[in-house]
Amino acid sequence: MAEDSPKRRKANFNEAETEVLIEQVLKHEQLLFAAGPGRASPGQKRKVWELIRHKVNPVAACPRDVEDLKKRWRDLKRRDRSKLCRLSQGCGPPGPPALGLLLAPQ
Repeated sequence: MAEDSPKRRKANFNEAETEVLIEQVLKHEQLLFAAGPGRASPGQKRKVWELIRHKVNPVAACPRDVEDLKKRWRDLKRRDRSKLCRLSQGCGPPGPPALGLLLAPQ
């Protein structure tokens, strides 16, 4: 009977998970998102995301995998860009310092 039950969605990220995710991604931002010749290899990035996962899961409502964390990070960036757009009334791409300020825990 368990095989026939529909797949249930995971619980929403709680505030503690989000804070740890933001803190860790900003701490490792250079490794994860740097462009150019000095950028990290995919293997290095995978290890950093695994490290972040190990930091987030102790405070998580349910176990998170790396893909969950990446999706949450993308959603946070998108939401904060739209917030910046509304604040500035000019919907151009925000600079990295402004994005970091909006993502920082309050």
